Amino acid sequence: MKKILLPTDFSENSWNAISYALQLFKDEVCTFYLLNTYTPIVYHVEYVMLSPSQIGLEDVVKQQALKGLEDFEKRIKKQHDNPNHTIKSQAVFNTLTLEISEQVKEHQIDYVVMGTKGATGAKEVLFGSNTVHIFKQAKCPVLAVPDSFNFEKPSQILFPTDYEIDYNNQQVKPLVELSKDNEAKIHILNVSYGRELTADQKKNKATLSTLFKDLKHEFFSVRNQEITQAISDFQMKAQTDLLVMINNKHSFFENLFFKSTINQIGFHLNIPFLVIPAKTKK
Repeated sequence: MKKILLPTDFSENSWNAISYALQLFKDEVCTFYLLNTYTPIVYHVEYVMLSPSQIGLEDVVKQQALKGLEDFEKRIKKQHDNPNHTIKSQAVFNTLTLEISEQVKEHQIDYVVMGTKGATGAKEVLFGSNTVHIFKQAKCPVLAVPDSFNFEKPSQILFPTDYEIDYNNQQVKPLVELSKDNEAKIHILNVSYGRELTADQKKNKATLSTLFKDLKHEFFSVRNQEITQAISDFQMKAQTDLLVMINNKHSFFENLFFKSTINQIGFHLNIPFLVIPAKTKK
């Protein structure tokens, strides 16, 4: 049985991600944890030091959160009623990033599925600081779904890599499962700058080939192109409908997302994006 965390702020953006998750795992027995985190508008250091009941705001905000969760549960029942699925709702006084970390640990979450915000007037996804922190810190795979993306069963999966990871079964398990369950082809894309692969990179590539031996897959190489542009161009050309990357220190993923000096990163992408931590739970 899979355990999937669905953070929501009750926006249509978050509903779209919830709807995607319910359809992606419709044939699997799952427990979905519907989560809303809240902090009153006057939240500050002094508030944390006081008992929330002394101020009386927490009860009001919590009731609003519980009402929102109840409405979403009814919406799930109406639009995605599924005997395979159990829904558990939680309203928690905490920040989103901290609570997700705690929930993943407490419930042994297999996936976090959340929405992203699309940029107005542009075909790109803006990953805000919360999303980037969750990508970086989560101990389980995180799936970010663009708000404009209507569910499609994944058939073409794009997996960019620099072959700097010593791959193992546990790391690629989510990718293997999604490919197998959806009969999807994996496009392995390497973006380089004209250099030949090192001996270690060749070994890691061969390991990937072994791990994917029972799946439809193909290797591709692009040279002398900026990484995000190469990913975007390939995604459009191959009509891929799911992007998967492994977050590994010292890899281009780390450089792409976490060494930026800005809080929001524009990524020309209009398909769901699955981030797998390099160190996964056993």
